[in-house]
Amino acid sequence: MTKKPLILVTNDDGISAPGIRTLISVMKTIGDVVVVAPDSAQSGMGHAITLNSTLYAEEVFMNDGPQKEFTCSGTPADCVKIAIREILDRKPDLCVSGINHGSNASINVIYSGTMSAAIEAGIEGIPAIGFSLLDYSWNANFEACKSYVKTITENVLKNGIPNGIVLNVNLPNIPETDIKGIKVCRQAKANWVEEFDKRKTPQGKDYYWLTGKFVNLDGGEDTDEWALENSYVSIVPTQFDLTAHHFIKDLNTWNLND
Repeated sequence: MTKKPLILVTNDDGISAPGIRTLISVMKTIGDVVVVAPDSAQSGMGHAITLNSTLYAEEVFMNDGPQKEFTCSGTPADCVKIAIREILDRKPDLCVSGINHGSNASINVIYSGTMSAAIEAGIEGIPAIGFSLLDYSWNANFEACKSYVKTITENVLKNGIPNGIVLNVNLPNIPETDIKGIKVCRQAKANWVEEFDKRKTPQGKDYYWLTGKFVNLDGGEDTDEWALENSYVSIVPTQFDLTAHHFIKDLNTWNLND
């Protein structure tokens, strides 16, 4: 009898978020599931880890079992670390993170707790995928995601992912019948034009809310932003080696040791 793959599920929106509950339901059709997710929302945490405060992990029992589930008081990256070191009795065959409420396409991957959890798994040599839906609402409808999440997951388990790479998958917020398919893409060149909304407390102390507008600077038709705008699911193979290899040769021409 073929042994089912062990799948670690996590996210950054918290263990009760509809996105992760949808992801769990899909993963249970594929393998044995263990969930280790934050006990509260951790969006925008990037690859932060807990160093200067106590970290807790506690088993919980949700109403859509029978998978084993744990909450963690730390960040998404903490969740993966503690799952591998303390909770699981063997290395998982796959880690999936999400389904995030909101886009992690383009530059958003830098700030994403969802993708940082997947990257942490990748650092440990575990094939990993981050899934995101382009809808920030807590009540987002994830039904259209299910078949694509399953297809991509099964392909990863079948074909594998090279060491040092994780997959960043974003899904457009449209009915499933309107999705044209899946496109393998590069990350679009884009950024946030940010501002701070400055206000005062009743005591007269200044405080700030971060605001901004997303600006796509990339006109290419091979990017994740183009794919999503044109009704495709985007997959970007993402690496966590941040070395600018193409600049090493030029940098070596500098007079750095004179």
